[in-house]
Amino acid sequence: MVPPVMQNAQTNENDALAPRQPGVWGWLNRRTGIDTLLRTALYEPIPGGARFAYVFGSGLLFIFISQVITGVFLALYYVPSGDHAHTTVAYITKAVTAGAFLRSLHAYGASAMIVVLLLHLSQTYIYGAYKGRRELLWLTGCLLFALIVGMAFTGYLLPWDQRSYFATAVGTNAASEIPWIGESLKRMMRGGTEMGTLTISRFFVAHVFLIPACIFALVASHIFLFRKAGAAGPSTENPHEPKQKVELFYPRQVLMDLSLTALLIIGLGLLCFFVPVQLGPPANPADAQYIPRPEWYYLPIFQWLKYWHGAASILGVLVIPTVLVLAVVALPFFDRSIERRPWKRPVAMGAYVFVLFALVGLGLRSQYLDKHDAGVAQQLAKQRSEEDEYMRKPFEPELSAASLAAVNVALADPLAAKGKTIFEAQSCNACHGDGGVGTSAAPALVGIAAKVPPEQLAQFFQHPTPKMTAGGMPPVDLPPDDLKALIAYVESLK
Repeated sequence: MVPPVMQNAQTNENDALAPRQPGVWGWLNRRTGIDTLLRTALYEPIPGGARFAYVFGSGLLFIFISQVITGVFLALYYVPSGDHAHTTVAYITKAVTAGAFLRSLHAYGASAMIVVLLLHLSQTYIYGAYKGRRELLWLTGCLLFALIVGMAFTGYLLPWDQRSYFATAVGTNAASEIPWIGESLKRMMRGGTEMGTLTISRFFVAHVFLIPACIFALVASHIFLFRKAGAAGPSTENPHEPKQKVELFYPRQVLMDLSLTALLIIGLGLLCFFVPVQLGPPANPADAQYIPRPEWYYLPIFQWLKYWHGAASILGVLVIPTVLVLAVVALPFFDRSIERRPWKRPVAMGAYVFVLFALVGLGLRSQYLDKHDAGVAQQLAKQRSEEDEYMRKPFEPELSAASLAAVNVALADPLAAKGKTIFEAQSCNACHGDGGVGTSAAPALVGIAAKVPPEQLAQFFQHPTPKMTAGGMPPVDLPPDDLKALIAYVESLK
């Protein structure tokens, strides 16, 4: 047997005697050794040969890279503050060329990553690929799972619409159920007792900087540990000393991995083009009627928390989830047998089937209850119609402080100036904002005169529609001259 030092010396000697590659590639290879890196990456031996069951790891890496790229482009427009977050997302969705497609690709990519991650975890568990010298590989995979779930949670709030605001409020409130540290954890996530700009800022930093940095480090560690331990092979293979005939990663496994990548590109592209992600109205914390519902991958947890109240919450929120997580993380340490065939591991497979059916059952139960509760179903339908209505509206830019000052200076018309005084005396600015720029409680009045004639404005003021009344708009009872002045002021807001 040739010692490793002699092998390296022979390799270096062979490299030195090899003919020099011409062109840019040869120049790059002589300075970086890229050919050696490619050979190391592509010629990984796979016991038992290539299989479609092994494609999910590469699929996850592709989706993560896609999320990074789309996230960078979205961050070019996004402003993480309570005043501007929703407006910037609306600008991306409604005004930026292909902005709706880009945002949909990022949003659907998060769901695709959860799906592929669950498939990768299931394949690893069913094949017993965590056995052998793969404990650290399993641990890094579990940490990556937790970080990806954290990415989905922190990113969900950033649009700052009704859906994301109230769903995140439920999520942070659930954290407060953890005994002893729950309230402190909730305040740390929110940046205080209530959700606002500090909450968005913290979620943005976690979503864009902290969690991705950890994911990059763990992905590198995961790939290194995988190459160190080697591919586990099929479930009939010995986890310690593989005996089946090996096949190199290139070309068959590469082609299989690329087939999943192509399927993801086509599927996500068609979904984003034909069913773009909706953006709802801006968050209104005062809306007591809104019923929050999380994304599909959080529905089982959402339904599970409904069953635990009072003193029993410590069992359902802390004890059972902690035991389950520890059992999954410590799996390679207490399952030390070399048996990997699923049909020879009834306890492990029974536990997997039980957890899988429990999660699916909880998610379906949540949807079933929503559909069969008349009040809840009606409110959820109303919320969806409000999202559809908001998406049909054109983008309305914010009125900056400078523009607002210009509007106030431009009130040279005495009638409009009188209307401004009436506008403030009637506390209209409490809901519609100074200068009618709009708030989370009421829409903007800037530019409304171009859409609604004065006679109809007067009708709306004196006799609000049912929707306006439901939003808190009271009838305006003014003398004719004052009403005329108020309408003149509203018409001046351009």
